[in-house]
Amino acid sequence: MASTTVLAVAAPRPVSRPLSRSPEGRRVLRISAVAAGPARPPTPKAAVKVPRSIDEVDNGKVLGFSSELSEDHPGFQDSAYKQRRMHICDLARAHRIGEPIPRIEYSADEVAVWGTVLQQLRGLLPQHACKEFLRCWQLFDFRADQVPQLEDLSQVLQAHTGFRIRPVAGLLHPRDFLNGLAFKTFHSTQYMRHVSRPDYTPEPDVVHEVIGHVPMLADPDFANLVQLIGIASLGADEKQIWHLTKLYWYSVEFGVVREGDDIKAFGAGILSSFGELRHMAAGGARLEPLDVFQPQPKMSYKDGYQQRYAVLDSFAAGAEQLKAYCATLHHTIPLDVRIAVGLQ
Repeated sequence: MASTTVLAVAAPRPVSRPLSRSPEGRRVLRISAVAAGPARPPTPKAAVKVPRSIDEVDNGKVLGFSSELSEDHPGFQDSAYKQRRMHICDLARAHRIGEPIPRIEYSADEVAVWGTVLQQLRGLLPQHACKEFLRCWQLFDFRADQVPQLEDLSQVLQAHTGFRIRPVAGLLHPRDFLNGLAFKTFHSTQYMRHVSRPDYTPEPDVVHEVIGHVPMLADPDFANLVQLIGIASLGADEKQIWHLTKLYWYSVEFGVVREGDDIKAFGAGILSSFGELRHMAAGGARLEPLDVFQPQPKMSYKDGYQQRYAVLDSFAAGAEQLKAYCATLHHTIPLDVRIAVGLQ
């Protein structure tokens, strides 16, 4: 078999000459310049509007869970339920700041759902809720046969921490929701979860808002922590808003706090769900310290119970962390807004 020899032939070395000085180079540069067009400065990012009062915070940017329900929602096939939600959502859209929150005449089914959840939780909260929640719980006369009205709850909050409630038609855009907290305003839904699933809701409904959030907002230290998250959102860019949303999720929604050797719930997503509360009490999720400067894990909405809880040594300690983080964002807040929210 004949062998084949492959010869490596060296390519001639190009003449070392700047491209712009050669005829070919000048022609390439001219063509490139024409194709690219005149040089343009980079487009600056649009300035984020900073609200100067709660009146400038939009409560109409609802992302979901209003009267339009997804196919996997328990009430999707119930036309009467969807019409009921639409009516309650329309009342929230029509509400104006300064006016009393509309009172809802809840139906027998709605009252039954409220009563079922309340009775279940009453057997769990004394053992597993934090002491601040249990103390503030006494401020509200929650009864199984009567769904509380947001206007009455708002007046109690204003007397204790200065927070007030504003009705909303569904899941509000994170920026607007967080901005509201800066002005001590909590946006709350008024509709009830479907009667077929009193133990479950894929959205924040009136049970979640009233049992999970309202008592904690009557505690001064917790209310301060929540407002700090809101203040940090003023003027924040989209990346910072997303980070703050996750901080809110892993503290206000699914946070726990140490009480001696015990772990107690303060997050609304735990306190308002007897299933999640049992899950926490059984040690079903890992506990990790909340580090406000570090990226937070993905939020889990529909994947069952939480697999991670952020733990605080105390609300005061959590507030100090948030103060430090907020200080890195405060340069975006105008002086008059800083004064309006009480920022020193």
